[in-house]
Amino acid sequence: MAASSSAATTLTLSQSLSHIFVAFLLVSLCYSASPVSSDSSANSTQTFLPRKELLKLKRVNAYLKKINKPASPDGDVFDCVLSHLQPAFDHPLLKGHKPLDPPERPKSNETSGTEEIIAESFQQWHDSGGSCPEGTVPIRRTTEKDVLRANKLRRFGKKPIRHLRRDSSGNGHEHAVVFVNGEQYYGAKAKLNVWAPKVTDPYEFSLSQIWVISGSFENDLNTIEAGWQVSPELYGDSYPRFFTYWTTDAYQATGCYNLLCSGFVQTNNKIAIGAAISPRSSYRGRQFDIGLMVWKDPKHGHWWLEFGSGLLVGYWPAFLFSHLRSHASMVQFGGEIVNSRSTGAHTYTQMGSGHFAGEGFGKSSYFRNLQTVDWDNNLLPLNSMHLQADHPNCYDVRQGRNTVWGTYFYYGGPGRNIRCP
Repeated sequence: MAASSSAATTLTLSQSLSHIFVAFLLVSLCYSASPVSSDSSANSTQTFLPRKELLKLKRVNAYLKKINKPASPDGDVFDCVLSHLQPAFDHPLLKGHKPLDPPERPKSNETSGTEEIIAESFQQWHDSGGSCPEGTVPIRRTTEKDVLRANKLRRFGKKPIRHLRRDSSGNGHEHAVVFVNGEQYYGAKAKLNVWAPKVTDPYEFSLSQIWVISGSFENDLNTIEAGWQVSPELYGDSYPRFFTYWTTDAYQATGCYNLLCSGFVQTNNKIAIGAAISPRSSYRGRQFDIGLMVWKDPKHGHWWLEFGSGLLVGYWPAFLFSHLRSHASMVQFGGEIVNSRSTGAHTYTQMGSGHFAGEGFGKSSYFRNLQTVDWDNNLLPLNSMHLQADHPNCYDVRQGRNTVWGTYFYYGGPGRNIRCP
């Protein structure tokens, strides 16, 4: 009897374990298998997860596939973030707000053409199907490596502190630019030639951009900036990337690159700020450029950004600024590099194409069709421009004008050379 009882107990335990294993398998299948279709008959898995929940999971998985993009050819990952959850809306004055509708675009009478050799550059992440669903915006994923590359953690996503001065030779920032001042400006527009200049130090950068400026250069400078840059510190590579920047205190504490702080409100689900630009121009080869426009919306007073052929990217709310809340007092176009060498030889970091302005089309980098926006939201060609090259033996600038390019200029240089030791 004892042996029989023991055998029965063993059999019962074995059966119980089998039942538990089968139940576990059913639950596992329920969560890992594809959800049943709407016309499927009920089955045993519904004991553990109702059909309604399975269909919900199917929709969730489809949505995640849609918004979690694969890495782009440059290795970036872009997250599609709900528009009202983007970093801008962390700002106390934007909490509870939603992105605004498109503003009135500046009026232009310009009918300028272009040379066939010039084509428009776009963004490399589109090569992997880059785009986000309506109601979301693409945000480049920031990694631990990105933050650790920063010289100082508290300065991550910010430009090195300096003053944007015409005599900037003493702070490591060197420019080759044209600018206009002395009037009230409500925006700026240009087409920028895109290259991939060599940056020889991880804490240096090379950029080409538009500046919209107001305030004192000493402590309360307001700027809005947009263009392309090569910055190994910020991005970890040598690709030219579409970027934005803003500050209200001469780069001391406010503002940042791209969407790395609350401020800029993105409205476009196809343009990724911080994404690599492709294709790029080549020496004596095909030339590519991008169109950029920054202007103040006459209705709400916010500063909007346009990329390429009429693609609205988003806006900087007017309340971010003090001086720029009303208008700009200066507009600037051109190149900037950082020379991190405080003593000794000049850096080899290139500006633009890495060739001087005198080499001209196909060799030197350019800005063309320069315009500003007036108080009545009209686009006007630049007049009475000033040229400034902080170190003309390293990087220089030359202006011109014709019926196709309107007001334009060539700029850039190789950095260290025989004349720039």
